[in-house]
Amino acid sequence: MNKILTLVALLIGFGSVNSSQAQSDPAAKQILDGVSAKFKTFKAVQSGFTLKVEDGKGKVQGEKSGVVFMKGGKYRVNISGQEIYSDGSNVWTYDKGANEVTITKMEGGQNSLTPQKLFTNFYDKDFLYKLNGEKKVGNRLMQEIELTPIDKSKAFHKVYLLVDKAQKSIYSAKILEKNGNVYTYTVSNFNGKAVIPDAQFVFDKKKYPGVEEIDLR
Repeated sequence: MNKILTLVALLIGFGSVNSSQAQSDPAAKQILDGVSAKFKTFKAVQSGFTLKVEDGKGKVQGEKSGVVFMKGGKYRVNISGQEIYSDGSNVWTYDKGANEVTITKMEGGQNSLTPQKLFTNFYDKDFLYKLNGEKKVGNRLMQEIELTPIDKSKAFHKVYLLVDKAQKSIYSAKILEKNGNVYTYTVSNFNGKAVIPDAQFVFDKKKYPGVEEIDLR
């Protein structure tokens, strides 16, 4: 679950960037600040995305599509084979193949991982970043930002973001793992004016006949 949330969050936006991080590129900081400022104006977000996985030889291992919903402290992530719900207090992780849902409490404190925390105070502490330049994708002008994790024990060693210059939004994120695998997430659609009822963030077992519950709260 943590991996899904981390990579989905890379697609949607960033939170405030720590200006004291002198080793990072001021030009990249300005772009990420712009993405952050725009994202913070949204009350609720619904975004579709695609995921492509390649091995170290560039061979495509699979492609999936998904949707992420966010509203206040609540979130929901749907991706092929898995659904994750959080109402801000509880987290439901549903495995479609097993028809099984695991329920946990939302962890508090610095080590808890939610899309919202990733947008506000995660990457400014964990990454160095620089602007690599601009490129065209179709008729859209993109700015490429290279991120390097400060913690060298991470499973990945580089992240490349493409930011739509006009829209000030993340278009794609390419994550390079140390084992050679490459994960590319691309935003397929984005709605910053979504109307999402709170019930969308709670797992409703009545809709999943025979579901097995594993309550770890």
